[in-house]
Amino acid sequence: MWTVVYMAQSKEIVIKLQQVLEKEGLLVKIRPINKNLDNNDNYYEVLVPESEVEEAHSIIIDTGF
Repeated sequence: MWTVVYMAQSKEIVIKLQQVLEKEGLLVKIRPINKNLDNNDNYYEVLVPESEVEEAHSIIIDTGF
């Protein structure tokens, strides 16, 4: 099961976080919340497998997201 570990306000932020988590070996999915194609400032959910939630939270805190 996939679990939301972070919500980002821009695509730029979510891509940076995805790269950080994947570099640490985690599986990551990104899901847009608002599908407004005219606006780049949509919110995005960052999801990881349930078994990797604690590790993802540690990485997020350690990297200052």
